[in-house]
Amino acid sequence: MKVDIVGAAGYGGGEVIRLLLQHPMHCDIRCTSSTFVGASVADVHKDLAGEYDVPFAADVRPDTDVIFLCGGHGASATWMKNHTVADTTLVIDLSADFRADTSWTYGLSEVHHDAIRTSRRIANPGCFATSIELGLYPLRGIVNDNTDIHIHAVTGSTGAGQQPTDTTHFSWRTANQSVYKPFEHQHLAEITATLAPFAPSLLFVPMRGAFARGIHTSMTFRTAEAHRIIDAVKSFAVSTRFVRYYDDLPDLKRVINTNRCALGVTVQGDRVLIVSVLDNLIKGAAGQAVQNMNIALGLAEDSGLNLKSIVY
Repeated sequence: MKVDIVGAAGYGGGEVIRLLLQHPMHCDIRCTSSTFVGASVADVHKDLAGEYDVPFAADVRPDTDVIFLCGGHGASATWMKNHTVADTTLVIDLSADFRADTSWTYGLSEVHHDAIRTSRRIANPGCFATSIELGLYPLRGIVNDNTDIHIHAVTGSTGAGQQPTDTTHFSWRTANQSVYKPFEHQHLAEITATLAPFAPSLLFVPMRGAFARGIHTSMTFRTAEAHRIIDAVKSFAVSTRFVRYYDDLPDLKRVINTNRCALGVTVQGDRVLIVSVLDNLIKGAAGQAVQNMNIALGLAEDSGLNLKSIVY
């Protein structure tokens, strides 16, 4: 199976490479980059030395089977505009460019499995969106519309991408925590669309954490149906391959370097806390993209994704 990765020099593209190298389909991988054409992939992703010492190409192969678009936001739309891709070629975009486009399938694997199975254009969800959606989707039909849900989500520095900025610099990020885009983060639109017709009031405060990877999301609200929430979240989790329910509140170590999303719930009277944690580069990006590829191609959903967490 021929798989081409556009924008393979970044964090997301690098993780797609690593996952495909150990995929049981023995993928024939081509990596493209507008910056590193001719340079070895292992010169950029140095951990791949001896495993994938092939040069970056300028463009994809016309007869490729699967294309992963791993460039920055805006780059995927430009790439699709400038390329003619066969309708039979599976394209999975990791950027935000097509998440609101109804001609693409929104690739929240656990919710849109059937649509993904027949689609050849899949828009991967955002990392924050994945964590929040998987935590709140089980509430549909239980919690009233307009319920205030307070969301605090802390992300690692890799969520900002590979290009360095003031807020990803080590001396600024370490031993520090900060809020950004409160109540107006761009992922709110896709979260709202995914939860519909359930229409809670989402009070989302994203935060930058002093760690490299992972998202820790806590969601609190009040409801007269609090006694039903634990069973609803458990039932949702057991119906999926990669969502796990824990009787305690999960920490990031349980999911880092895996394609899992871990959920935990605490209820006190009418008050509910849901914690959702995942690896932003795997379940929040490359892992979910490979999961979507597996579903779309009729492969076992967990092919190449049976990963071990980094506990220590």
